Amino acid sequence: MNRFLTAITEAKLEEVAAAQKVRTVQQLQDRIADLPPCRGFTRALRGDGTTIIAEVKRRSPSVAAYLQQAPPPALAKLYTESGASALSLVTDAARFGTSLFEIRPMRRVAALPRVAKDFIIHPHQILALRVAQADAILLIARLLEDARLAEFHAQAVELGLDVLVECHDEADVRRAVDAGATLIGINNRDLDDFTVTLDTSRRLLPALPADCTRVVESGIGGREEILELEELGADAFLIGGSLLQSPDPAAHLAGLLGSNDEEKVS
Repeated sequence: MNRFLTAITEAKLEEVAAAQKVRTVQQLQDRIADLPPCRGFTRALRGDGTTIIAEVKRRSPSVAAYLQQAPPPALAKLYTESGASALSLVTDAARFGTSLFEIRPMRRVAALPRVAKDFIIHPHQILALRVAQADAILLIARLLEDARLAEFHAQAVELGLDVLVECHDEADVRRAVDAGATLIGINNRDLDDFTVTLDTSRRLLPALPADCTRVVESGIGGREEILELEELGADAFLIGGSLLQSPDPAAHLAGLLGSNDEEKVS
């Protein structure tokens, strides 16, 4: 594990310890029976045409502050009205500026299913995200040992959550499949130096199992890249940075979806 993930793990262990003092695992489990069912995140990615998961966050380790700083519910509403198929909310407040407490406000104004993206290293986090009414969670293959990855995947599925397992190379893909993953994300961002290359998706997409749902994450800036990667088997695209840095996210999303493709052909 590299220095970035090691530091994240140490920080998350402290966060989990603090969270358990507020709500224990048992207290979280007691609340789950009264929750509405999760909205089908994976199902939302299997429609016709280009499928985009639009992401909400305020900053990242590589961007001090995104241009778009509207409240998460406002962005969720905008993305929904502009043609997104699903939503993503980064729930790591310390590094990304958004938290699990924004899931419910987003849910009230936008009917799309949403994945909560965090650095999950403990079962308490999965329970907390289910109680917060996430519809899916992210597990990062390289952050977890094999047994832990399979355990967390099974726990989330039992709770009714869909699970997006994020991979960065061939070894990650093998481990994700072995853990039972059927929704696999390919992250084009290198976690060692934060550089981004679509060559990661170009290499890994053809290697993914035919029966899994394939999500490309990071580095998508335009329609041409989407068309190329759809040809290689991508089912959906998780896009945050280019939307959040755009002065007109609705128009940018329309371009990514190919709303003007017919006009260009004619």
